[in-house]
Amino acid sequence: MRQNKDTFHKILKQVRPYRHILLLSLVFAVISVALTLYAPILVGDALDKIIGVGKVDFDAIFHILKKLGLIIAVTGIAQWCMNLCNNTIVYRVVKDVRMKAFSHLQKLPLKYIDSHSNGETLSRIITDVEQFSDGLLMGFSQLFTGVVTIVGTLFFMLSINVHISLVVILITPISLFVASFIAKRTYVLFKRQSEVRAEMTSLVNEMAGDQKTIQTFGYGKRALSRFDKINEALRECSLKAIFFSSITNPSTRFINGLVYAGVGIVGAIFAMHGVISVGRLSCFLSYANQYTKPFNEISSVVTELQNAFACARRVFEYIEEKPETEDGENVKELGAVDGSLKLADVSFSYNKEKELLKNLNLEVKPGQKIAIVGPTGCGKTTLINLLMRFYDVDDGAIYFSGTDIMEIKRDSLRSNYGMVLQDTWLKSGTIAKNIAYGNPLATKEEIEEAAKAAYAHSFIRRMKDGYDTVITEDGGNLSQGQKQLLCIARVMLKLPPVLILDEATSSIDTRTEIKIQDAFKKMMEGRTSFIVAHRLSTIQGADVILVMKDGNIIEQGNHETLLKKGGFYANLYKSQFSCNSSAMHKVTKI
Repeated sequence: MRQNKDTFHKILKQVRPYRHILLLSLVFAVISVALTLYAPILVGDALDKIIGVGKVDFDAIFHILKKLGLIIAVTGIAQWCMNLCNNTIVYRVVKDVRMKAFSHLQKLPLKYIDSHSNGETLSRIITDVEQFSDGLLMGFSQLFTGVVTIVGTLFFMLSINVHISLVVILITPISLFVASFIAKRTYVLFKRQSEVRAEMTSLVNEMAGDQKTIQTFGYGKRALSRFDKINEALRECSLKAIFFSSITNPSTRFINGLVYAGVGIVGAIFAMHGVISVGRLSCFLSYANQYTKPFNEISSVVTELQNAFACARRVFEYIEEKPETEDGENVKELGAVDGSLKLADVSFSYNKEKELLKNLNLEVKPGQKIAIVGPTGCGKTTLINLLMRFYDVDDGAIYFSGTDIMEIKRDSLRSNYGMVLQDTWLKSGTIAKNIAYGNPLATKEEIEEAAKAAYAHSFIRRMKDGYDTVITEDGGNLSQGQKQLLCIARVMLKLPPVLILDEATSSIDTRTEIKIQDAFKKMMEGRTSFIVAHRLSTIQGADVILVMKDGNIIEQGNHETLLKKGGFYANLYKSQFSCNSSAMHKVTKI
């Protein structure tokens, strides 16, 4: 199959840096096999020394036994060295592949991350690489020695008797045909098994990470039903793959039994006619057994290799995913910036068949506070993604401090933004390290000042280890509000020229929110700020409010101006506050 050939070539490319170890492994394999095949000759010679009453040559037998003992010792050492080389190659290759896979994760565009579940990506980097490792190790351990054994036994058998050797050579292709016939069909099944396993990993990862939501909304039974469906699919494809692959070994064993029987019958006839001695016949039978043994081992290896190839292909497909377009040769680092932004006829869509942003124009002056409002799906988050080059525009241009962002290094561009999102994200480590995530060189005093500005200092000090408290990536036992305060403190520490606040106080109590809003006012002084909000009460002080609908800015102006227009914003504002008034009236009545 072409897919297998392509995957095999890619594996060889990964092995190439360790070809000197591979060559050493082959040398030890040849030594091991050669000595193993020489042993039957000594055993045959020993048998010829004891044929007949009173004709036992003890001196010759003792000499043969000493040779045999030395051969067994050297063979054992050679096999140990060969296995050591094989393990070294496999685990270095797997380490390289896993490093490439993880490194590639840092280069993938946001488009890939958004269109693939975390569980599937996790499955490719960890589970598929592990399966590939197991198959590769077995391939190196048994495939090489098997091939060398087959070639070596053929050479020794032909040197003893050509006619009996023909019996072996003529029956062997049947064994190869059976193994090849089954292997081609098992690859498809193992590939399907890897895909379903990835689905299961994705589901388990999703369910484990959202247990609170699942239990709150009683989704447990539906989650169990989804898992049961995937689990059943995995059982079916795994059972078929294992069933068909398990046929290989007994099939080849049956044919190999025919080889052994054919050699025994033809050899016995030759021995009766004095063409071959009894010792040589026993030697030949031993070779026939050793010749067929690798076919049994290789047939077992083929099963593992098919699984390994299927997993390897998924890993290589992931590694070959088109990375985020690299910065051009003439891109530059930003120096001092004024925080101005301009969008000129910007068009963008996630799906080329469905337009989202079309001919969008916007000019933001340095230090302006820009609020973005609109219904869900109107393009608010998309606009932020474009400003930070998480996605590139389809048409038009975006200018940051007068420079086209396509001419700016991504890292340089993004380092001038600070984001506080509605969805908080923390990393495993101390609270201090989480606050200093964007500024690892920050001092303890600077971290504490940022926490105080974000009103997080008091709850941090109440914790057992204070700023050295270790939290998990989901924030451990911290409340949602506390997590958000830490994310705000992170931005307070860095204070970049441009701020993006996406419902930044959505999980904070009203009293703390008032304090945070005061802190934000100080933080936003002299800085360009984008405020994405659903609660219109939080953006009344914005210099410009952008009202978005269906990917277009349909209205813009300050709060008073937009209310006087009586347009979409005015209706949205009135409906929101009338709903709030009704809700408050009901609460008061109760």
